[in-house]
Amino acid sequence: MASDLVLPGQPIPLPRGPVPQLGRGVYEKDEQVRASLVGVPHFEGSSLVISRLRPQPPAPNSVVLGSITRLSPLQALLSITVVDDIPLPPGEEFTGVIRSQDVRATEKDKVKIGDCFRGGDVVRGLVISLGDARSYFITTARNDLGVIFATSEAGATMEPVSWQEMRCPKTGKIEKRKCAKPEGLS
Repeated sequence: MASDLVLPGQPIPLPRGPVPQLGRGVYEKDEQVRASLVGVPHFEGSSLVISRLRPQPPAPNSVVLGSITRLSPLQALLSITVVDDIPLPPGEEFTGVIRSQDVRATEKDKVKIGDCFRGGDVVRGLVISLGDARSYFITTARNDLGVIFATSEAGATMEPVSWQEMRCPKTGKIEKRKCAKPEGLS
């Protein structure tokens, strides 16, 4: 059995043989064993169980996902909703700050926050420090970090065309963003 994260309702691949005893976080429907919790299936004795994953607050080197809530000339505010691939419960978001010097690794002095992010963009970032009492400092200065989802002015989901541009599929208009390299590309 693989030790991959499963979502509620997702079938759990089992080894050949009889169906194991089903414990907490697991149920059977349509002759398939399925998850009822987000977590990693494992055996406790002879029972297949899924233990509830407990979200942790961000820590240095945590990869976070969040949406841009506010922009200023020097920084972007990020509402953090996922920490290290574990979603936070609704209402328990954290605040992150992406400072202009933390957007990219080169030409830091030429960064314009408005050319990198827009309100509502979903961003993947890395926590670099705990920041102040209200927020965490986040960086997007790696190829795999930056905007992963954006909506154009026409309301369409934008497609990345380079590390600093996204295109609207409806209008063809190019908008500037600090794009994350899509996963799976070498």
